[in-house]
Amino acid sequence: MLMTYARPLLRLLEALEKLPGIGPRSAERMAFYLLRTSREEARALAQAITDVRERLRFCEVCFNLSETPRCVICQDPARDATALCIVEEPKDVLAIEKTGAYRGLYHVLLGAIAPLDGIGPELLKIDELLHRLADGAVEEVIVATDADKDGEATAAYLTKLVRPRGMKVTRIASGIPVGSHLEYADQATLTRALEGRREI
Repeated sequence: MLMTYARPLLRLLEALEKLPGIGPRSAERMAFYLLRTSREEARALAQAITDVRERLRFCEVCFNLSETPRCVICQDPARDATALCIVEEPKDVLAIEKTGAYRGLYHVLLGAIAPLDGIGPELLKIDELLHRLADGAVEEVIVATDADKDGEATAAYLTKLVRPRGMKVTRIASGIPVGSHLEYADQATLTRALEGRREI
């Protein structure tokens, strides 16, 4: 005779399995771990998840995640406003910031051009990027999109748009393996990639 779980536990298992990289066994381990925690710990986790959904927004300037209209990087007067690093997602900003090798500003596209998935340039924050570049303060644009086919296509598209504006356009150097994503690279690899960036 097969034993079935109580409905609240089944709902938790179904919710956990929707998370990326979590299969049925991992969901089960997490669920039973949560059952052993105190009510306070469980409530704190639930509150943290709710806070992320309710309190975080995209920065009105660079589209990084922020609690305020402008993120802490855009508000920092010590950042180099002549350098602008373009990344695909907010998690890429975090990966680069961990290296300590870059002190400029960012622009987050919130994705990459992926025609097979129906994602064209109009769905990304490219118009907002061009608006930021219009005042002429930026001297170098660093394209730090992923080294996969969508990231490379996005880099090529951005280069065609930005280069005619007369600013230096660079791409982060090798060190990030082709087909990989910035969030999985270690700090030393990202540091080398930033330091060895090249003009495109």
